[in-house]
Amino acid sequence: MLPLIYHDDYSPPFPTNHRFPMAKFRLLRDHLVDSGLVRDEALHRPQICPADILALAHCPDYIERFASGELTYHEQRRLGLPWSEALARRTVRAVGGSLLTAELALQHGMACHLAGGTHHAHYDEASGFCIFNDLAVITRYLLESGRVGRVLIYDCDVHQGDGTARLLEQVPDAITVSLHCEKNFPARKARSDWDIGLPIGMGDADYLKVVHDSLGYLLALYQPDIVLYDGGVDVHKDDRLGYLQLTDAGIAARDEAVFRHCLERDIPVAGVIGGGYDQDHALLARRHGILHHSAARVWQAHGLG
Repeated sequence: MLPLIYHDDYSPPFPTNHRFPMAKFRLLRDHLVDSGLVRDEALHRPQICPADILALAHCPDYIERFASGELTYHEQRRLGLPWSEALARRTVRAVGGSLLTAELALQHGMACHLAGGTHHAHYDEASGFCIFNDLAVITRYLLESGRVGRVLIYDCDVHQGDGTARLLEQVPDAITVSLHCEKNFPARKARSDWDIGLPIGMGDADYLKVVHDSLGYLLALYQPDIVLYDGGVDVHKDDRLGYLQLTDAGIAARDEAVFRHCLERDIPVAGVIGGGYDQDHALLARRHGILHHSAARVWQAHGLG
């Protein structure tokens, strides 16, 4: 069975009118169970990410101040989420979940998280609902532990992975690739190894050509030992923060393309869900579930597990 990673900590109590859809993680689990993709007891439950692993990519003082609820007013505003002990626990648990996803992908060829993709977090500050950058933390851990020799991050969230780019810009064996809507957050872009800025309004066909062309070129060029795939659904035509025009079918085709390109080259791939914003949280959860259903189809087609 395709390894899927989740923990009940992922949707802590949260203001119902807040624009960040914290309930989506629990609703995503419910959707995947109700649709028959997985049984709840078959989900892999991660441990909390240890502080020393977080510190591979983040300032130890920042880690401690966040854990103890001592962020400044300015830092709290930049984060955009109300601090609580439950949020702090959820945050480090989710990084642990992305770490477990990568480890299971190395074992089995594929694995998908029911959270993750916090690519706006920087060394010592939060940004855009992101506190710790799981993609950068995992990359540094895999490289420095000697588990892999090269990591390629393929980030398809509609917003540029600016935090990931800055955290890994001095790490030569970490290849950062960002497909994003050029005229969107963040206003000040970082420099990824490969930035592919897309025009407002791009639809399925043009987007999928970019995906196929970029993967065909970059995977052959770098031959990474693992791909970390951020399958954000804020590229959807109905997303509140997106500006692209992908349909459900387009997102499914994108996700399947990423997994197939990797597996056809025997490259393990770990999927995280990235961004997605809709006032209908149940609808949003189903949209995020496209990643896991697409991964399961590719898993079956390749006879894994």
